[in-house]
Amino acid sequence: MAFWRSKKNQDDEVPQSKSTASNDAGNEIRPVDVQTTASQSGATSTEGSSKSSGPQSKSGSGGLFSKMRGALSKTRQALNTDIRDLFKAEGRLVDDKFLKELFSRLIRTDMGVASAEAIRDDVAQRLRARVVSLEEVLETITEQTQSMLIQESTGLQYAESGPTVILVVGVNGSGKTTSIGKLAHHLHQSGQKVVLGAGDTFRAAAVEQLTVWAGRIGCEIVTGKPEADPASVAYQTVDRALSIDADVAIIDTAGRLQTQTNLMQQLEKIRRVVEKKIDTAPHEVLLVLDATAGQNAISQARGFSDAAGCTGIVLAKLDGSAKGGVILPIREQFQLPVKFVGLGESIDDIAAFDAAAFAKALFAP
Repeated sequence: MAFWRSKKNQDDEVPQSKSTASNDAGNEIRPVDVQTTASQSGATSTEGSSKSSGPQSKSGSGGLFSKMRGALSKTRQALNTDIRDLFKAEGRLVDDKFLKELFSRLIRTDMGVASAEAIRDDVAQRLRARVVSLEEVLETITEQTQSMLIQESTGLQYAESGPTVILVVGVNGSGKTTSIGKLAHHLHQSGQKVVLGAGDTFRAAAVEQLTVWAGRIGCEIVTGKPEADPASVAYQTVDRALSIDADVAIIDTAGRLQTQTNLMQQLEKIRRVVEKKIDTAPHEVLLVLDATAGQNAISQARGFSDAAGCTGIVLAKLDGSAKGGVILPIREQFQLPVKFVGLGESIDDIAAFDAAAFAKALFAP
């Protein structure tokens, strides 16, 4: 098992350890000079900080809305074009024909039948038999969407003491490893000491990718040999987090399909081994869903939710899809809070989910 703290460098190269040792299991261990590398990477001390408060966003509500608006531009443009086509210059009477046409437009965002019906019915209740403008309808839809997306909390659930352990699950191609990197950077920038665990040992590219992310961020990473037991990597990651008094341990898992029973059993094994190190762990199990997958994202959520015991969702690739409405049926069917959304390709393009900003950005003219 290898672990080291990578330092930031312009070429995103993975720094090499000068010496190695072996642990009892015969895995390779790369020693860490935490004090030296922390100063090189610009890491900040988190001693004495309150973990329960979590990371604070650097941008205000205006900045978050602007980023949300940019990420949802494809969905919004498609929606506004479709809905605008329903109107004439003098407005439009809200009757059965209009409501039927509105429903068909909403469905195109992959928000699902139930969500589209709820929005249509709300428009009918408020505006039926009135001649209304496009702006009035969009305002009504925005308010209803926001109410459907409101959730008790989007914040991470932190451990009362010791490291907070986060497992991240999702199918191959969902943006899982990239989302881990962005989340780790988000936490690191807020002053949290983060350790990454490269538990997707069945895919060498995933380990390499996460190692590069660790180098860019300036945090430690624990890796295993190719096709090593993922549960072993998870165990060593939590062990390392405890030994260096880290705030957060984020563990990648294999990008498995929800239909593969044996791989789902591996997830259960990972949960058991991290619980041996910290009896309250994992504190979060985040499911990464690809926004471009549309309704298929729902089947992913259904498969992982039970097997992995998911506690929240990261909606990735929101900027690359006109199907941003899929967040509505996911919330309605699974009652899983959306914790974070991926807003672009940059390392900073991740944000804690905000229902008001999302709804406004989705339908804003």
